[in-house]
Amino acid sequence: MNQKSRAWFYVAIQFLLIFLLVLSPRMEQPYGGLSEIVGFIGLGFIALGSLLLLYSFLGLGNSLTALPIPREGGGLVTTGIYSRVRHPIYFALMVMGFGVILDSGYWPQVIVYMMLFALLNTKADFEESLLKEKYPQYAKYAEKTPRFFPRLGR
Repeated sequence: MNQKSRAWFYVAIQFLLIFLLVLSPRMEQPYGGLSEIVGFIGLGFIALGSLLLLYSFLGLGNSLTALPIPREGGGLVTTGIYSRVRHPIYFALMVMGFGVILDSGYWPQVIVYMMLFALLNTKADFEESLLKEKYPQYAKYAEKTPRFFPRLGR
């Protein structure tokens, strides 16, 4: 499988898992009397993840691409949210997915969420190998910047 086919495969599986996560059935009262509060917290995570996703998209500028292959004519972005985490789009998807799980309370979504996390980790490995090839400074950037979860207080 060539790089472009592999990239499209990862994107297709990612969208399938997000689709399964979002469209899985929702339980009526998954947390008993706390269901409304936990659901509201879940919606907060979805909103936070959505804002992070938008901010991450905007931060990439002309380097934004749907594929985990560096864009021709793009550059390595290490400022803004990218100075805090190497893959903020993936982080945003994880935050949103966690919110969906909290809101719906449907336990099979946890399995889909774990599959999404594993896929994003594999996709990040692939993407980072290409970024290291294209940008010699990527290795140094990767040493000091966390992959998915930003450090607090930095």
